[in-house]
This record gives sequence, structure tokens and C-alpha cells, in this order.
Amino acid sequence: MSRALKGKTALVAGGTRGAGRGIAAELGAAGATVYVTGRSTRSARSEMDRPETIEETAELVTAAGGEGIAVPVDHLDPGQVTALVDRIDGEQGRLDVLVNDIWGADHLFQFGKPLWEQSLDDGLRLLRLAIETHAITSHRALPLLIREPGGLVIEMTDGTAEFNAKYRKDVGYFYDLAKWAVIRMAHAQSEEIAEHGATALSLTPGWLRSEAMLDNFGVTEENWLDATKANPHFAISESPAFVGRAAAALAADPDRARWNGASLSSGGLAQVYGFTDADGSRPDAWRYIVEVEQAGRPADVTGYR
Repeated sequence: MSRALKGKTALVAGGTRGAGRGIAAELGAAGATVYVTGRSTRSARSEMDRPETIEETAELVTAAGGEGIAVPVDHLDPGQVTALVDRIDGEQGRLDVLVNDIWGADHLFQFGKPLWEQSLDDGLRLLRLAIETHAITSHRALPLLIREPGGLVIEMTDGTAEFNAKYRKDVGYFYDLAKWAVIRMAHAQSEEIAEHGATALSLTPGWLRSEAMLDNFGVTEENWLDATKANPHFAISESPAFVGRAAAALAADPDRARWNGASLSSGGLAQVYGFTDADGSRPDAWRYIVEVEQAGRPADVTGYR
């Protein structure tokens, strides 16, 4: 895929960390110019209060071979998003790939608690961050994306449509609703932009070794396997590069329209496009979670990565 996206422009909305950072870097590795947005900068942090910044992500894009451009944006503010899109239009005259990965709500839900025991204020804030931001960004960015045929919208979520069709009681009402809604948003956009020669789909990583997840287990990307002592099923986890390569493969595929409206996963796309994670493996997390973890079987990734 070397330089397959040279001359293409991408917007990774919510590219500060995690999947967004991985996607931005891999789009850069394929030669794209990538606008990276978020609220965490070297001069200010979002309410997540984590150290990662959009400037760091943009630098990773450039180091990978693309051009990274960091733009501070609160995607709940239509005015800021309009200014962002106007800037992309003025500087590049095109938008080929829109990745809606805005989230920033890890701190706003509680595992294993029913709706009435969760904070209503936190839950409603979660829905705004996870759903309203995506709607605002697409509303403002799609006119530029569909100006020329071939545009791609990737709505980032957690879980495939098949997996999320069953209520995810472990993560609760607000989280479950948010992640299911994003899948529906991708499908809705696919119906509206197809006539313009554009494609929209939803994409999920598997068990992502994000910066926060690594911190939670007290490990780094270099020694992440040590975390399997606490949770053996963590052996199926994947780095952000894996879903990043999935997004880059989709963006470089001239036949990407075959995926219009689809719910896709990094593990599933690896079987189609042949890319691997950073360690050379192809973890198929969602199949593993159903067939091994949820089935109560002992942790064993044989045949799953």
C-alpha cells in the first residue's frame, strides 16, 4: 500500500489517541495529508485529562511519510467544525476520507450498573460526545467530501452490528446506545451519499491496546503480554496500528463501494486485505470474544490470531 494515498486528504476527527491515532498514522504511512482534530493539545487538556495530544498524532503522521496537520476542534461546536472544513477546502480543495472517531467519554459510564444507578448527567454528556459530535461533523464535512466521487466516511464504533445487536449489559445503557447509534449513522449516510459516488461504513477495532488500556493494566506496548497474568483473554488484544491499517486499506481500495453501509472489524478486514498487526499477527477479536471468552472457555488464541 506504499504511497497509495499520496495526494489524498483525510480528516481524522478525534485523532488524539487510541484508534484515531492509529488510523491517522497509517493513513500517513500511505502518503495522505491528514488533519487531526481533538480537544487535547500541548496547551490544554480535555475533560479526559490524559497526556496525549493532537500535535503528537500529527507528528506521527508526518514521520510515517504523510503530512500531519493538528487543528484544535470541539466537535460539539458547529462553528468550529465549519471553520475546520473551510480550512481544509481552502488549503487542499478536497476531502477524500472522513473518519469520525470522536469519543472522549471513557469517564462517563460505569460497568455493570443499570440505567437508574448511573449518573443521568454523565450519561447524557456521553451521548452528546459520542453521537452529536459525529452528526455535526458529517453535516459540515459531507458537502466537501461528495464534491468529487470516491469519498469515504468511516464511522468508528465499538463492536460489530452482529455483536451489538444483543444488549451489552456489561457496559450499560448509555454506552450500548452510543455504540449502536454510530453503526446506524454509518448506514444512514451510506444511503444518502452513494448516489454521489461515495461510501460510508462503520468500523470497529477488537480489544484495543489504547494508551488508557495499557495504563489500566500497568503495562506498555513493549511488555503488554504481561497483562495476560491479570486477564488471560487480553492475549487477543491488538495495537491501534491494526485498525489503522484496516482504515488505510479501505481508503486505498478502488472497489471500496462494495462495503457501503457495512459494519466491519479490523480482524475481519485483515482476512480480506492481508494486512497484519505490528507483531505480524491477525487477531480476530470479536469471533474470539463470542466463541471463547463468552462461551466460558479457557483463554487460548490458537486459530484466532
